[in-house]
Amino acid sequence: SSISLVSLCLRSMLHSSLAQDSPQDYIDAHNIARSQVSAVQVGIKPIQRDEELANYATQYANERSNDCQLLHSNGPYGENLAMHSSEMTGIEAVQMWMDEQQFYDYASNTCIEGKMCDHYTQVVWQNTTKVGYAKVRCNNGGTFITCNYDPPANVIGEWPY
Repeated sequence: SSISLVSLCLRSMLHSSLAQDSPQDYIDAHNIARSQVSAVQVGIKPIQRDEELANYATQYANERSNDCQLLHSNGPYGENLAMHSSEMTGIEAVQMWMDEQQFYDYASNTCIEGKMCDHYTQVVWQNTTKVGYAKVRCNNGGTFITCNYDPPANVIGEWPY
């Protein structure tokens, strides 16, 4: 299935770059995920890094460095957040969001009851073209990662692809 292939690609990418957490790692992880969905649903183009979104993400991540709480910025962009009690890479964050694919029902365009899938749909949202991201080490030793997207996803009544 496509989720297994995405998981395998992202996990092998993670294995080969454990010491890395470069901006390209975030882009590559998103685009691997998007390309796997695009193989089934035509029209999902690669996402590009955007400096304005990166600055926004950095500012917000810095605000969360004191507490590492998963609180959304409520800004004008789409947003995925990840937190871990120790180290986490951007690749691991994207994989975590992609793991929600199993909870998304395309036919009804909803998440399975009691499950989260909005992070997945944000990663693969067809109309999203730009992403900015940031990672901080929190005062408690944890890691906080935010990715901001434009245009934002999860528009009520619209399918991701």
